[in-house]
Amino acid sequence: MVIRADGSWTYLGTPIGRPALVRLFSSVLRKDDDGRTYLVTPAERLGITVEDAPFLAVEMSRDEGEVGPVLTFRTNVGDVVAAGPDHPLRFATDYGFAPYLRVRGRLEAKLTRALAFDLADFVETDGEGAFVRSGGARFDLPTGAVDGTAS
Repeated sequence: MVIRADGSWTYLGTPIGRPALVRLFSSVLRKDDDGRTYLVTPAERLGITVEDAPFLAVEMSRDEGEVGPVLTFRTNVGDVVAAGPDHPLRFATDYGFAPYLRVRGRLEAKLTRALAFDLADFVETDGEGAFVRSGGARFDLPTGAVDGTAS
């Protein structure tokens, strides 16, 4: 089984077209200390390949909470997660600017390109650099991410 970088799930090269089946598989997904991702049931543990992140963040909303702004994301498999200390955002710059959100355990959702652009509207700066706030946490952007020179 492979979870492609575009968020599609395949088995033996064939796309899994039933969203309910993908949601079921996603509910037993786990990333272990060894860095590998597994489908884990009481009966077995099956290693799978994940090309990038196992989930895609496909929707975002911003509300004001008790501790400031709260960014809430919905994934392609139906998880709803508010970014904050327990669900941090991170920003990779290996192949361009790519924001990720920790969904559960060690599993992350990559923000779609459209959401990454939407997230840019919430970037703040101060003497320490550029950052995004959510749920009382500060998530620093890599140096140069705002002007396109991140490395």
